[in-house]
Amino acid sequence: MESSAFYTMKGYELAANTQITTAMEDYLEMICRLEKEEAGPVRIRALSQKLHVKPSSASKMVSNLQEKGLVTSKKYGEIHLTDSGRTFGRYLLYRHDLLHRFLCFLNHSQNELEQVEKIEHFVDEKTVRSIQAFLDSLPQESKM
Repeated sequence: MESSAFYTMKGYELAANTQITTAMEDYLEMICRLEKEEAGPVRIRALSQKLHVKPSSASKMVSNLQEKGLVTSKKYGEIHLTDSGRTFGRYLLYRHDLLHRFLCFLNHSQNELEQVEKIEHFVDEKTVRSIQAFLDSLPQESKM
């Protein structure tokens, strides 16, 4: 893909050839978040409640994540992250939290969850690292 040419969002998505969809990222991020909060395996019901979806939808997405080797699960049972799922999930949490801090700083606010959810899937790792470097470069009193 030519870097100075314009494409549709779908064109950029196709060119990226990503491992998982943005919806799968949302589920994997939440599984990782819930595992961390609950200090143990996650259940479909908890996942569906947190993401405000039907348990059947959560179950289908967990099945998709299992096909990608990111989680293991039995139907309506416990969800366990694989090593690669945990690594990827931790990155997704890091990206989410970093973007939230950045947007709160930028907008002088306390909560930018909606904005983060809308943009997090479209920011590449290089940009995430650059945002981290920028935030690290700020004087301590600016980071509050």
